[in-house]
Amino acid sequence: MARKLPTVVQPATWSIPDIPALGQLVRNQRAIHAMRIDDAAALCGVSSNVLSRLENGKPVTLDKLLLVLNGLGLHMLVLPARQAHALKPALQALLPTQEEAT
Repeated sequence: MARKLPTVVQPATWSIPDIPALGQLVRNQRAIHAMRIDDAAALCGVSSNVLSRLENGKPVTLDKLLLVLNGLGLHMLVLPARQAHALKPALQALLPTQEEAT
């Protein structure tokens, strides 16, 4: 049976409060590129199990997380909370509207 590609779910925010939200972001990126999990894992240099665990909100090691983010064209920005709060309006403006998402 052929594996089904994931559906893109538009994020409500660019801020990632927990591992499940990060996993959804990773799954969305894979869906946008219409990649099967085994193909995406190979591209990232991790096992399908690692990618599946991450997408399902389970913890993975930081080195594996960075491989996945880099492989899928994502970057992580870490900054003080005060600066993040100041950037929040600008980041929210980058999110697609409901009309753009459909």
